[in-house]
Order: sequence, then C-alpha cells, then structure tokens
Amino acid sequence: MKRSALWLWLGCAIGATGSQALAQQAALDPEVALRASQAAVGRELADHALLDARGQPVRLASYRGKPLLVSFIYTGCFQVCPTTTRSLSEAVDALTRVFGADKFNVVSVGFNQPFDSPQAMRAFAKQMRVDAPNWDFLSPPPASVETLTRDFGFSYVATPAGFDHVLTVSVVDPQGRIYQQVYGERLSGDMLGEPLRRLLRDNPLPADTTLDALVRRVRLVCTVYDAKTGTYRTDYGLLFEVAGGATFALAMVWFFMGEWRTQRRLRRRVQAAAGPAAPPAPPTPLTS
Repeated sequence: MKRSALWLWLGCAIGATGSQALAQQAALDPEVALRASQAAVGRELADHALLDARGQPVRLASYRGKPLLVSFIYTGCFQVCPTTTRSLSEAVDALTRVFGADKFNVVSVGFNQPFDSPQAMRAFAKQMRVDAPNWDFLSPPPASVETLTRDFGFSYVATPAGFDHVLTVSVVDPQGRIYQQVYGERLSGDMLGEPLRRLLRDNPLPADTTLDALVRRVRLVCTVYDAKTGTYRTDYGLLFEVAGGATFALAMVWFFMGEWRTQRRLRRRVQAAAGPAAPPAPPTPLTS
C-alpha cells in the first residue's frame, strides 16, 4: 500500500509541543504503522477513561452496545485533521440518513495532550460545525495516551511541523472489538457504510417488532451505495425480491391451509355418508 494512502505529513504548526517533541526528526514508517493498525483488528479494547468536551468523565465501555467510529486528531492542526473531520462529518450525515443517529456512535479523540483539552476539543467541534447527537469529542489523560493509541493500533510521530500519523477511522463492533480499520484523508459513504451495515445487519432483531421497526430493518438490508451521488439509496430491485419472497411464502402457507381444510371437510362428508358406526359386539361369555 502506498505511503499516501496510510498517512500524511501534517505540515501545520501546533503552537507549543515541547522542545523534546520538536527535536524528534524520525518519520513514521508506513509499513510498521500499517502492521500495528491491522494487528489491532479483532482486539477487545480496554475500558479507557476519558473526558468529554464538557470535562465530564466518560468510559470507553459506555459506548458498547452499538457500532462505534473512532478518529484520532489533534486540534493544533489546521489542514489535514480539519479536512478528515469534515470528510468524516459528511459520511456520518449520510449514514445517519440511512441508519438513524440512534444506531451508531462516533468519537474524535485528541491525542496531543495536554493541549487537546476538553476546551480545545469543544472549540474544534464548533469550528468543524459538528453537533451530531451521536458524536463526542474526547480527551484522554496525558499519562494514558500511549496505552490508548497502542490499543487502537494508532501510530504517530512528533515532527517540527506537527505530527506524522495514520489517517484512519477505527470501526468498533458493539462488543468493543475493533472490526475494521478504514484509511484515507477523504472518506466516502461506502467506506464506512459497508462495515457499519454489516455490523447492524448481523445483530439480532431487537425486541421492538412494531411495523416501524420492521420497516427500518428492511430498509437497512435493502440499501446500496450510489457512487454517483456519494450516498446510500434504497435498492428497489432487492426490495421487490424480498417482497416477492414474502408473498410467495404467504401464498404457500395459504395454499397448504386450504388443502388441509378441504381434506378435513372431505373426511367429514365421508363419515356423514357412512352413518354412525355400529357399536362393538359384546364379548362372548366364557363357559366351562
């Protein structure tokens, strides 16, 4: 895989990163970064402690039960991280229209601590005009950044210009395991929509079996990505196939029920024509 597909040199000043970080000249090795990222697939994530944009504690495990999209950014970047976040926002908007905001969650995590504070993350979200109800901007404690990023397989290296880091969105399943890593600066709806749809489709039907819930379920199964519009649309051909299959199944049930009723009526007519059955003969007494 080409270097540009995995990570970019972030040529943007980040203010104060510390003299030690600025002194680091090592570049991020894309092959090593890719191996670390892919090695995380299938890993069950630890219950990391973070702070939300209001400074309130939140546990990573609190997002379990729904698919989760995780993006690592740093707020001091003014080119690539904003671009990737806007791209993610467009993809999330498209996915929300298809699946609903209550079906999945999104988090952006600021890894440049202590500078990516809750206040900085809140300002970044406002600047990106992200106010989705299912999207949180989180700050890990500085001491836990290394453990958190290693858990996700996220690699980054400080440089004089900012950071080299992997451009990825981690797709986490409802059980808290990394399901897939999606790479790139610009994310299309299908790049995230396909793994998200698989996760939602493979979940068992919810207890809610109302007509509205069933319609949403059918809509989930019968949507396809339209590359021309960059959005998901309903695949009416598949919808007709599902409807046709259901109609055929109902017709077969109706047919067999009709046959059963016909046979039952026929047996009753035969019994009525034959008259009442003669009582059995009394047993012959035994004689000695």
